[in-house]
Amino acid sequence: MTAREMFVGADGRPRALWRLILFIVLVVACSVVVFTALAVPLSYLERVNGLQGTSEATGLTVSLLLAHWLALRFLDRRPVSSVWMGVEAARPRALLYGFALGALPIAAATLALVLGGQLDVADAPEGAWLNAALRVTLLLAPAALYEELFSRGYIFVTLGRWLGWPVAVALTSIAFGLLHVPNPGADPLPIVMVTLAGVYLAVVLLATRSLYAAWMAHLGWNWVMAVVLHVAVSGLPFPRPGYEIVDDGPDWLTGGAWGPEGGVAAGAGMLGAMAYLYWRHARRTNEHIER
Repeated sequence: MTAREMFVGADGRPRALWRLILFIVLVVACSVVVFTALAVPLSYLERVNGLQGTSEATGLTVSLLLAHWLALRFLDRRPVSSVWMGVEAARPRALLYGFALGALPIAAATLALVLGGQLDVADAPEGAWLNAALRVTLLLAPAALYEELFSRGYIFVTLGRWLGWPVAVALTSIAFGLLHVPNPGADPLPIVMVTLAGVYLAVVLLATRSLYAAWMAHLGWNWVMAVVLHVAVSGLPFPRPGYEIVDDGPDWLTGGAWGPEGGVAAGAGMLGAMAYLYWRHARRTNEHIER
């Protein structure tokens, strides 16, 4: 193998390992450019929204979108559809389906905990629910998108085509879990549950072939917790006008201060949703064979 062959494949593109390294370099470079060029509007956005992290989430989203475009244009020489970000992947049905796949499992798990007496609904200071919902959504939407772009975008697809999809799911899900270690209350069980959430979101991505559907699933999961249930999201508190759901059971079941997604009840919800996706895939496969 020549020196060139170590870096460039037969198709003339950099080999997968080098494309991954170059993509990380692009992400860092794009972040520096974006946060420098957009410092004023990003700062204004955070002041207007009033929730810490809004500017960071928005800036990282722009940076990762730019890095994806550059990597696909100059390293892979492939369209955005190659990472399931094309127009077809953004069809409304896929977005709604993705949102439901995120919202329903955590809503069902939390409702079961409330009915079982492990969580209680309590009063909270009055406030404007719609205003709080809009502000929280303005933070959660880009936060979910940049996490999906980083965990299940270019890196995920490149790993999958290089080492196989099971390896890609495992590596990106572990990384997804580790990204949440700095969050408040990041004990081992919540990190395991977040890692399982990474697996679940990867399954949604593979089942729908739409990064936008995985983004909507991620957003739906977080949005239900923060806006509807008024609980912490990965240990982070959000405005809770009028009411809140409080912990009244063991942390291993309810998630404790991390929020319901940190307990085994949420894990059961995700496993049930993955079983549904497997059943749906198997049924479609059988229907195709019968035809």
